Amino acid sequence: MSLETMVESGFALLGEAIAANRLPGAVLGVVDRSGDRAVHWGGQAALLPHPEPLDRGTCFDLASLTKVLVTVPAVLGLVEAGRLDLSDPLARPLPDLCQVSGDPGLRGLTVLQLLTHTGGLPAWAPLYSWGTDPATLKALVLQRDWPLGPPVYSDIGFILLGIVVERLTGTELAAMPLGSGLTARPQPEACAPTESCPWRGRILRGETHDENAFALGGLAGHAGLFGTIDGVLDAAAGLLAEETLSPAAIAAMRRPRTPTRALGWQVPHDVTEPGQPAWTGGSLCSPDTIGHTGFTGTGLWIDFARGYAWALLTNRIHPSRHAETGIQDLKRAVGNRLAAAR
Repeated sequence: MSLETMVESGFALLGEAIAANRLPGAVLGVVDRSGDRAVHWGGQAALLPHPEPLDRGTCFDLASLTKVLVTVPAVLGLVEAGRLDLSDPLARPLPDLCQVSGDPGLRGLTVLQLLTHTGGLPAWAPLYSWGTDPATLKALVLQRDWPLGPPVYSDIGFILLGIVVERLTGTELAAMPLGSGLTARPQPEACAPTESCPWRGRILRGETHDENAFALGGLAGHAGLFGTIDGVLDAAAGLLAEETLSPAAIAAMRRPRTPTRALGWQVPHDVTEPGQPAWTGGSLCSPDTIGHTGFTGTGLWIDFARGYAWALLTNRIHPSRHAETGIQDLKRAVGNRLAAAR
């Protein structure tokens, strides 16, 4: 079946959700190892202050796709360059981590533990409520005595990884090359708006929805990336074709490290681990698939065995996150329809 027919079949489910007012709009794209792709879109980019249709070039807040499209490749690039190892304790690239308390637990956490969300760091903390000066907030993150507990999916861990990348490269994440169609500083008028934010007192458009990433300067290790459907598909095609990183690094990235995780990415699973999100790529994908989602309503899944990737971009939190859209079940249904068509 052609990619165009695949996407048409999958988008039919999204069209139903848009017609039922469960989503403002959506863009669905599929790309194969050769770079061939098909994209369908529909619905509205904005509902407030007035309706605006989206199109193929609409830019979306990708939320936690930042973890796997920015932070994971940057960390593995440092590993390839011999400047970092997955087994390195954080105190090696961040000697000032807990420099006052000298907490051996925090200082001994490894890069691998943070990439696989197994270090026991908290899932989240309201960093933005401490202030909005990025340098000061990063210092606070480094000096806070974070309590370690059972492993959970942790934004804090990826914020620390982002700081590691910035320290070792001498470059802020937002100033690093991000790839065509990906950006940390989008043009607001090109973006699908997200939430009417109570903290900032406005509908967010072209500025990071994640409060902590916003306070940390816009792009942090866990969130803040924006992109078009073609930007996300280009990134996926680079991994499929083993062009983004070396084949050895991509193999290391894909290898399951826990029942639910590779390096940063999820792997297919039907187990439930406390503190870890469920698999949303559908049950018909091959075992050689990795995927990740974003809180704003985005997701990317790469099936290496079948040689294709698919991305779904929505702004399901517009105008509020406090509405049940059924997005997780919808992602699984779309993934299964695409896999069945392949």
